[in-house]
Amino acid sequence: MFDFLQGYDLLGAFWVTVQLTVYSAIGSLVWGTLLAAMRVSPVPLMRGFGTAYVNIVRNIPLTVIIVFTSLGLFQTLGVSLGAERFTTINFRLAVLGLTAYTSAFVCEALRSGINTVPLGQVEAARAIGLSFPQVLRLIVLPQAFRSVVAPLANVLIALTKNTTVAATIGVAEAALLMREMIENEAQLLLISAIFAVGFLCLTLPTGLLLGWVAKKVAVKR
Repeated sequence: MFDFLQGYDLLGAFWVTVQLTVYSAIGSLVWGTLLAAMRVSPVPLMRGFGTAYVNIVRNIPLTVIIVFTSLGLFQTLGVSLGAERFTTINFRLAVLGLTAYTSAFVCEALRSGINTVPLGQVEAARAIGLSFPQVLRLIVLPQAFRSVVAPLANVLIALTKNTTVAATIGVAEAALLMREMIENEAQLLLISAIFAVGFLCLTLPTGLLLGWVAKKVAVKR
């Protein structure tokens, strides 16, 4: 029944998907946190940049961003991110595009968590002489992260599914292999079902695990 799978590296394709997700998630968390800090900063220029970035990037289709990283950055400007092999370049460009896009949603999720921190705690911290970065690092962000584990889990699940867009620039992840198999084989429904189950195996445990973590670390008000 599954003889047509021979010759296709199914596990390898999903491993690339996992790598795309992990690297992009780390980059998105770092950049999204910086954006959230900018959005609540007392410096107008930083607030303006953070607001403009989030409002612009999250309203641009991800496909456009991914294609821009390939056509705009690599083919036009020659940005290769230190890689020499074409497949590696495309992989890194895909991570860059996914990070740039997903970080806008991480920022908004984290900003909602920052808004749950009681203003009195912030004022008390400033009253004892802590600077804005210290207040953010020691008081606000630890509580904000604990309150937005569930929203961040949803962003991570969406990121996992969004990695399929990387196929548009030739990254050999699951969606690219699925398209190749559909073109070569006559098992459209079965192939689609196999890849659907594959993505369920990636996203469902992630959602359940992070949902459990969210309940454990939730801030008690």
